[in-house]
Amino acid sequence: MNDAAETAKETAAFEETGRRLFAGPCTFVMGVAKFEQLPPMQGVEIAMAGRSNVGKSSLVNALTGRRALARVSHTPGRTQELNFFRIGDALTLVDLPGYGFAQAPEAKVKAWTRLIVDFLRGRTSLARVYVLIDARHGIKGTDKPILDMLDRSAVSYQIVLTKADELKSGQTETRLAEVASAIARRPAAHPDILLTSSRTDQGMPQLRGAIARLLAERTGSNIQVPAPTISH
Repeated sequence: MNDAAETAKETAAFEETGRRLFAGPCTFVMGVAKFEQLPPMQGVEIAMAGRSNVGKSSLVNALTGRRALARVSHTPGRTQELNFFRIGDALTLVDLPGYGFAQAPEAKVKAWTRLIVDFLRGRTSLARVYVLIDARHGIKGTDKPILDMLDRSAVSYQIVLTKADELKSGQTETRLAEVASAIARRPAAHPDILLTSSRTDQGMPQLRGAIARLLAERTGSNIQVPAPTISH
């Protein structure tokens, strides 16, 4: 088998592992508004970060195949806590409050920002941050502070472009090239950019596969996930 075929086979295997992982038990654990409320570090954690109204809640719902796991709102700033979700026995997913514009008091927004920074800097169980970027607009000035902070803190992160279905014909390759150029010299950035749409499910198998691969790398073993429960 040649290298390309072997790579394709491995990628397909991780995507299937990811599908099974997110088809299994997935539960809301807790919402955290203060640093002292953070749960003990356990296993592997990933976090979803992004500007307000970038589509984080929609992506979490699409990723897990649950329509209402994370609250979806058209009002920026609705996610006001660090929301912890347990995915099977292997993974914790943390949905972070959106940064940038938010319809909330300034003092509260500053408190969210401090909480996010403290969490990202001090969580040794955090394997990767998936930074969500609106594919229609690319990386904006409001995204750069968190990218800078992740680079300074040596926290691995990967760019996930959302709302890809809203790109016009011919825009996809241009946007991917622009984002790749923008992160090329960022030391903590993963080079692979994921293109997704929560509405059409585009890119969800690839994102699940990337998370399954990360789990395998972090634990040094194949991830065993329970079979999904089938209701009769």
